[in-house]
Amino acid sequence: METNPQDGGLLERPVEQRKAPPRDGRPQSIKASRDSQEGGLYAERVKVYPKAVSGPFRTLKWAILVLCLAVYYTVPWVRWDRGPGAPNQAILIDLAAPRAYFFGIEIWPQEVYYITGLLVLGAVGLFLVTSLAGRVWCGYTCPQTVWTDLFMAVERWIEGDRGARIRLDNQPLNREKLLRKTAKHAAWLAISLATGGAWVLYFDDAPTALKALLTGHATMREYFFVGLFTTTTYVLAGWAREQVCTYMCPWPRFQSSMLDVHSLVVTYEAWRGERRGPHKAGTSWEGRGDCIDCGQCIAVCPTGIDIRDGQQLECIGCGLCIDSCNEIMTKVGRPPNLIRFDTLANQETKAGGQANRYRLLRPRVVIYTLVLAIVAGVMLTALETRATMGISVLRDRAPLYVTLSDGSLRNGYTIKVINKRRGESAFQLGVVGQPGATLVVQDVGEAHGSDGVTLPVHGDAVATFRVFVSLPRQSMTRDGGAQGSIPLVFSLAEQGPAPARPTFYEGVFMGPGAKP
Repeated sequence: METNPQDGGLLERPVEQRKAPPRDGRPQSIKASRDSQEGGLYAERVKVYPKAVSGPFRTLKWAILVLCLAVYYTVPWVRWDRGPGAPNQAILIDLAAPRAYFFGIEIWPQEVYYITGLLVLGAVGLFLVTSLAGRVWCGYTCPQTVWTDLFMAVERWIEGDRGARIRLDNQPLNREKLLRKTAKHAAWLAISLATGGAWVLYFDDAPTALKALLTGHATMREYFFVGLFTTTTYVLAGWAREQVCTYMCPWPRFQSSMLDVHSLVVTYEAWRGERRGPHKAGTSWEGRGDCIDCGQCIAVCPTGIDIRDGQQLECIGCGLCIDSCNEIMTKVGRPPNLIRFDTLANQETKAGGQANRYRLLRPRVVIYTLVLAIVAGVMLTALETRATMGISVLRDRAPLYVTLSDGSLRNGYTIKVINKRRGESAFQLGVVGQPGATLVVQDVGEAHGSDGVTLPVHGDAVATFRVFVSLPRQSMTRDGGAQGSIPLVFSLAEQGPAPARPTFYEGVFMGPGAKP
């Protein structure tokens, strides 16, 4: 007997009923095919020939496929005006700058934490969706699924549906087979080449990059990545297909930690479908289940599994078996949704004749939602308050300090000022909390005490300055004793008609007794 869903398993029903031997000619799951092979460490691949199906879930998959492909192929061509001298591509990762642009947002290399935040948002969002609705990401929006669906559509258009493709593969090589196979692989390669080319357009101005690729003036790096993504698309979507989901992708193996008995998954209502078996028109349904054991749920499955075997690692949650089964139920005059999206807890209550019960708010759902809200809030706050300038300070390692003729001590620094505005700006650099300090910026100017030196910085650029700070020797004395080093705080403020909030950087000033 199978385990109870409250213990993390499936519905309680006799295994021998669930695994009835297939009839001749009926679609067989890949698991059953492998079980029939001789024992060993490795199993021969059982090729899957998914059958065409129509229904709400298939329509939804087509709509999402078209949307995903349209976004991928057209986004590099969307323009966004950022002013003169700036790239006008809406989404661009400019490795030469280096800079990343996302419509009105511009991310500098020093702001890579925004990319980290986006990855965290994506991961937690995926965890939340999985805990609520199982592997709908895998079944509808995963790139492997989207491109495999596209390749299967091309294959079906050229070679025919499931039966025709099986016959074509089994027949000896002839003119028809050669022409159909050549046309299919040519179409696959064309799609793969377009996919690889579109990827490169995200890293350069799209019209310029496309012209360079077509005329042979692109760099070897660009041609390499076009070739790389052409190859991976062709191999993974055309040849590997369900093998990627079953063996290469780690997601199925740890998704179980995010699912519970209240997560929506594709389920088979065994309490209603068993005992299964063929049914002849006009005969009674007494003493038997609604499942007529036609195998159509296996025939349409893109990974070739039998959902009646229960929850399986290979199931991507696409729901195509639901469309197929509902079509059969309509033909035989039985209620639909023998296979449906449902929770294992609901299946248990239905089997006992009780009403459905859904638990949307569960600890893991609440935790994922809170984490998602916190990370999104932190990122939005950081974007709203991000500074248009930045400063980094690197103190000279040798010499640690220099003693001047008047007995004061001097340290040298290399300071970089970032101006994230498009136009040239002036910034005032000063030292905070040291009234006896002397600040000298090489080739720019000198300031004493709380005064600052004005630094001109071109727009959208990083300027480097050599800076020397001198302090009286007594500044190194604190709490009645000499110190080898003391904190030194630099301030940087943008000059303009409106007072700007300064940015501070805490460095170190070295003196006698300091250790390198």
